Amino acid sequence: MSVTKIGIRELIEFTLKGGDLNASLNSTNTALEGARIHRMLQSQRGENYQKEYTLDYPITLAGRDLLIHGRADGIILNGDKTVIEEIKTSDLPFEKLPENTLTLYWGQAKMYAFILMTDEGLSSLTLQLTYYQRPTEQVTTKKITYTLAEATTFFDGVTKEYEEWLQLRADLRDQRNASIAPLQFPFDHYRQGQRELAVAVYKAIRLQRELFIEAPTGTGKTISTIFPCIKAMGENQMQRLFYLTAKQSTRHVAEEALTLLAKQDLHLKSITLTAKDTITFPEEADLAPEDNPYMVGYYDRLKPAMKDVLEHEDAITRTTVETYARDHQLDPFEFQLDLSLFCDVIICDYNYLFDPQVYLQRFFAVDHDDDNFFLVDEAHNLVNRARDMYSTELSLAGLQDLIDLSKAQEGKSTPLLSAFRKLRKAFFTFSGPTMAKPTHESVFNSPADDFNKAVDKLSGTISDWLADEQPQNDFTEAVLNYYFACLSYLKIADFYDDTFRTRIMIGDDENRDIVFKQLCLDPSAFLRDSLLKGCGAVLFSATFSPLSYYQRVLGGDTDSLCYQLPSPFPPKHQAILIANYIDTTYRNREASLPDIVASIHTMVAQKTGNYLVFLPSYSYLNTVLQVFQTAFPDVKTIAQTTAMDEYTRRDFLAAFDDDPDETLVGFAILGGIFSEGIDLTADRLIGVGIVSVGLPGISTENDLLRDYFDLQDEPGFEYAYQLPGLNHVLQAAGRLIRTVHDHGVILLMDRRFSAGRYTRYFPPHWQFHRTLYQQDDLAPTIQQFWQMIDAETEAENEDQTHA
Repeated sequence: MSVTKIGIRELIEFTLKGGDLNASLNSTNTALEGARIHRMLQSQRGENYQKEYTLDYPITLAGRDLLIHGRADGIILNGDKTVIEEIKTSDLPFEKLPENTLTLYWGQAKMYAFILMTDEGLSSLTLQLTYYQRPTEQVTTKKITYTLAEATTFFDGVTKEYEEWLQLRADLRDQRNASIAPLQFPFDHYRQGQRELAVAVYKAIRLQRELFIEAPTGTGKTISTIFPCIKAMGENQMQRLFYLTAKQSTRHVAEEALTLLAKQDLHLKSITLTAKDTITFPEEADLAPEDNPYMVGYYDRLKPAMKDVLEHEDAITRTTVETYARDHQLDPFEFQLDLSLFCDVIICDYNYLFDPQVYLQRFFAVDHDDDNFFLVDEAHNLVNRARDMYSTELSLAGLQDLIDLSKAQEGKSTPLLSAFRKLRKAFFTFSGPTMAKPTHESVFNSPADDFNKAVDKLSGTISDWLADEQPQNDFTEAVLNYYFACLSYLKIADFYDDTFRTRIMIGDDENRDIVFKQLCLDPSAFLRDSLLKGCGAVLFSATFSPLSYYQRVLGGDTDSLCYQLPSPFPPKHQAILIANYIDTTYRNREASLPDIVASIHTMVAQKTGNYLVFLPSYSYLNTVLQVFQTAFPDVKTIAQTTAMDEYTRRDFLAAFDDDPDETLVGFAILGGIFSEGIDLTADRLIGVGIVSVGLPGISTENDLLRDYFDLQDEPGFEYAYQLPGLNHVLQAAGRLIRTVHDHGVILLMDRRFSAGRYTRYFPPHWQFHRTLYQQDDLAPTIQQFWQMIDAETEAENEDQTHA
């Protein structure tokens, strides 16, 4: 059995943390600022001072070999005059630190003391707590003499408390593994490709590698990836599975897969993590932490609540969390995170692993943990999401609003007002050359260091101001919002390397805003670091062509595995037609309107039913829709709009009736909410039209992407424009065939689809696509397809009748 490393800070916080849940007690320093303060204080010590002193202690708890591990900030080894220093940095004055916070501070030092005295044969030493209040730069030092007997009693108490919870987790895992051993695939038979997919996932787990999989719609990706992971979990090849998704709908699919397995008496703990703004109780919304009954005394009620859930629930959904959180008066967002420590499957958004600003520190603060394994669903979405995670911007507009608000504060915010004006001056100073440019835009390959220093200075001033316990009002909230924007900007600045660009953008005459943006062009190395926090990962999607591209941009290693499954549905169930006579390039867009509208009508006129037509922008959609409605007013239409809430989206999909009496043509956006993640099976959808190759709009940032990859000797235009557009096309086309009973037509309206640079990236089940060179060929081709389908259906019905 492998040795598990347990951090001393983690151990102390789990066993000793009590009192209130109050985020204001935490330091708002960036990682760089905190490290700078530590280095500054350490440099002031004598030459015998050993900084970042590593301390390890092997121990067996609950039958499991553990290595208790930590790094003391500083140690002076000198017999019984030995000193252990623990440095802490925060914004509160030392005298205002709660007792439970001091307990944690001293607790770490006491654990270090036990290990060091045991290693060095010491009977006593001095513990020194050095506290640095960042806003005032006030340093407070407290010392105590600590004996080996005291340290041993303390160490034994902490480890005994921790062992109780380790034993609980061990018992839960024993129960889990016993229920996994007889577990069978939850269906009578595997669909085509499902067994191969499950085997590939299992091999990736055994080899501890990353696996990139393209598995077309209908393969049953969710159950085929989760099932082998759970079987491997039962063999202790991993202990914790993270199922990471981009959308709420796919989280529900994962929950349903686990429910299927639970019907076979599978007993494991799963939890679905919900975003803070969604799960927080309404009555908490406007309360300060010290006034929030769900936060006051939180840690005093936490452990009984956790035991209550773990004793009675296996599938911990949002509803489950909220129910128990109310029963035990706990903040539901933090409660779900604490519960996740004892869960085997954690279903959550991408950002909990990949986002450097919100990732789950309780799991991913360490560089690597063999207990973790990752399933990344619909991973094509991670490409843009990751760029956004590592990009950030700061605008003058928000700052100017604060300046205006400050003037109305009757002198109470004078220090802030001065600081706000200094940053405003920095905006103008460092964007001056950009203002003189006709484009009002500049791009640099290096960070805006001087501007960043000004942002850091304002952040420090706001932190000082907040430390004075400001009243909760609209002004304070506005200051906090801009403060957090500054901290986010500075956080990303810590990651800035040659994959970043700095953009300075100046608004037009009506909007004189100034925006500084740190743009990450290639986050693949950061994604790679995140994936290495587990023993392996499977990234999968129905549209992952070409796999080499996604392997490159999503952090795949040179030895990561790739696997492409064929579609489980016969290719003849869909007619894939390329209208080569239509040219939708921008200069020919208006001239092609008559052919586009006529082709859409020809497609829908051949068979009564429901159709979806996808276009790359709302303006283009509205133009085509208006011309279509004018030319064919008798055809029923419906269109996606820019401001659709949950109810209007539901109404849009509900319009696609099963077995309709009249034809309906829906118009929607490529890459939008209706182009992926929806299921309109059987007669609810029998045709899809796609206008253009879906290239993203020409923009500065897309051009920067193109140029960046060109410099890497990689196909920049494909990576920045062609492949993202093609993915939108494949996703939209994938709405058509969802089950073995579905049939229909896919009409690709752009001659570029017939070019080799596109056809070489078509998925295997598109191998029988047909290119039409004149519009007159469209109607007979579609008629022939539907006649073949009708004949096949009739033959199947006859066979069933005879059977």
